Amino acid sequence: MADPKDIYEQRESVEDLERQLTEIKKLSPGDESEREIALLQARIDRVKREVYSKLTPWQKVQLARHPKRPYTLDYIQDIFTDFIELHGDRRFADDHAVVCGMANFHGQPVMVLGQQKGRDTKQKIFRNFGQPKPEGYRKALRVMKIAEKFGRPIFCFVDVQGAYPGIDAEERGQAEAIAHNLREMSRLRVPIVVTITGEGGSGGALAIAVGDVVNMLEYSVYSVISPEGCASIMWRDAAHAETAASALRLTADDLKELGLIDTIIPEPEGGAHNNPKQMSESLDKQLQKDLEMLKRVPVDQLTDRRYEKFRRMGQFFEDASAHSAQSS
Repeated sequence: MADPKDIYEQRESVEDLERQLTEIKKLSPGDESEREIALLQARIDRVKREVYSKLTPWQKVQLARHPKRPYTLDYIQDIFTDFIELHGDRRFADDHAVVCGMANFHGQPVMVLGQQKGRDTKQKIFRNFGQPKPEGYRKALRVMKIAEKFGRPIFCFVDVQGAYPGIDAEERGQAEAIAHNLREMSRLRVPIVVTITGEGGSGGALAIAVGDVVNMLEYSVYSVISPEGCASIMWRDAAHAETAASALRLTADDLKELGLIDTIIPEPEGGAHNNPKQMSESLDKQLQKDLEMLKRVPVDQLTDRRYEKFRRMGQFFEDASAHSAQSS
């Protein structure tokens, strides 16, 4: 495992190099300065590759939470056209932590939904810090049912630390809303493509993540509980979050190895926030590929495969003969 101190020092050196690059670019143009700029840029790129190839799980959690990381509405703007947002769960209220709506994806009518965080304090309060309440999950399911009715594929973008744990959410049936989504999503008769774009935390993430294809961005994380929550339970101290992050195996590489996700989508050097447009282009290509593949699968087979995909998760069987030999 990489030493966090070494990585921090390398990150500092990158900042120093970038400052040097900015100063050189201010100088009058010439062959000498152009060569120096090219050499310095190559050096910066090399150091960045070294830094981001050695990130620990906890450092990836921090990167997944970066405040400038693209959110659902950013991807909708870059990848889809003619987006029309739909509001309300027709029972209680409109949850602004979940955005849903109709859109076109390369000429194909689709439904898009995902969690949405805020950038500044006002937006964060408006979006409830990206933590949905029951009405958010019920709104998402209402939109997915409309998608099924009109034969529209569904794209889900997951970025949530967890469902809102407040008393009012519990009073309105938070657990039931999540459980209901899991059941209903497993049998929707349209293709569902899920992408973990930042944090995928607990049932709050899974409630809109039962898909035929589940992708993860390179520096996103996906787990049954946040590292802080795990540390509070296991060690009675959230300060052990870094240890918990390693134990949870929540990185894209870990989950791909465990067979819990299908594809890891590479991020730009330094993370999606460093080049959101490039990230959107990469994600767009993967979504096109996923949708074309799913459209060739008959509907009955699609739902059967989705159901079995999630039923297999977490099942481990020992070889009976090997166990018997060890016992003897």
